[in-house]
Amino acid sequence: MDLASKLFKGDRVIWVIFMFLCLVSVIEVFSATSTIAYKNANHWAPIVRHATFLLGGFVLVLLMHNIPCRFYSLLSLLLPVSMVLLAITPFVGVVVNGEPRWLEILGIRFQPSEIAKIAAIGYTAFILSKRNWFTDKQMFWYILGGVGGVCFLIFFNNGSTAILLFAVTFMMMFIGQISIGRLLRLGGAGIIGVLMLVGFIRFAPDKVIDLMPDRVHTWKARIERFSDPADAVKFEPGRAVSIDGDDYQVVHAKIALARGGLFGKFPGHGQQRDFLPQAYSDFIYAIIIEEMGIVGGVFVLLLYIILLVRVGMIARRCDKLFPKFLVLGCGLLVVVQALTNMAVAVDLIPVTGQPLPLVSRGGTSTVISCAYIGIILSVSRFGANMGNEEETPEEEGTAAVAEGGTLPESERIADATLDTVSDKPFEATAKAPVGEENPLEAVRTIEETTTETKI
Repeated sequence: MDLASKLFKGDRVIWVIFMFLCLVSVIEVFSATSTIAYKNANHWAPIVRHATFLLGGFVLVLLMHNIPCRFYSLLSLLLPVSMVLLAITPFVGVVVNGEPRWLEILGIRFQPSEIAKIAAIGYTAFILSKRNWFTDKQMFWYILGGVGGVCFLIFFNNGSTAILLFAVTFMMMFIGQISIGRLLRLGGAGIIGVLMLVGFIRFAPDKVIDLMPDRVHTWKARIERFSDPADAVKFEPGRAVSIDGDDYQVVHAKIALARGGLFGKFPGHGQQRDFLPQAYSDFIYAIIIEEMGIVGGVFVLLLYIILLVRVGMIARRCDKLFPKFLVLGCGLLVVVQALTNMAVAVDLIPVTGQPLPLVSRGGTSTVISCAYIGIILSVSRFGANMGNEEETPEEEGTAAVAEGGTLPESERIADATLDTVSDKPFEATAKAPVGEENPLEAVRTIEETTTETKI
């Protein structure tokens, strides 16, 4: 227990949520990757790969939560780097699942959009924290220029990620008290732009769509499937029930939800994992409900809701603006992405391709999601002073000074003690009652000192 308290610093509730999400991830990804394991000579390879990324992410959390949160302002320097990576990805990127969203450098494959997201959050938090440097108008345009450029570069390869990042940044600006008039104009323009784009894609002739990038065809198909009132399941007398090929993902996800019941079929007994092509990623929440039931689905949902509530509590305890906005941005990004994934699984919104943070199988997304948790824990420890109960008073005083805070009361007395006669502070001397064990002896010393002062 003593080792655990020294190893896991910061907010204990965040640690518990992180552990539970990792546990759910290992269980459900192992179950949902049955089709991959069947095609692989080593049926342990898929879960070993995922467990390796989770383990690497866990080590990253341990490292990052020991770094004082003020150093994460350097994340803003990653923004121009990520923009360069995003700009070259369509030309030299690795194509996976039909989309060039990955880069491979020295044998390491990663998604530049994930790096851009965490860089944008750090950049926005940094700008919002510098109210003594910039005016309200300057902060608005700096954030809109930096994050807007990143979202523009992401949009054509991954529209849902760009919209998600922009929405989280918009919420950060609202919390950061950017002029409500500017935010209303920006939000109105954004909503109108999205509606016009959706309308154009939905009703434009096929000849016009053929001239657009390939990604537009995917958007059109998803919008049509979501808005089409026709039933995807076709019933024909005397023939087996057939499921329309264009809607098979959503329909099989609904079947998984229906089969789950209250307590589910238990892990490893789900059937729809064999039919859903992204059962371990985009639609893993449907598999969770099928195998763990409504109880398991609500439990996972509550983990993310509690995470957001806890992030708000951490932000309220932060004295400085940068850690306050940084922890809110990280928490909002994780939770909004999770809610988006769940909404797709239950057919509330069109398919977006967003994974479930910390649960879905992935490489870059898993590691970056762990990085968000590491930042949140760092802010809770150094910005909100949570989870440091085991530190000695000397360590707390040193940590407070390191963070730009003040010394504890006992140490401030040693620096300046009030003169009982003039009510003015004077420097502590050898006779000052600093560190005295006997209170009565301390009072006698004060009386002697003040008597000498009168003489």
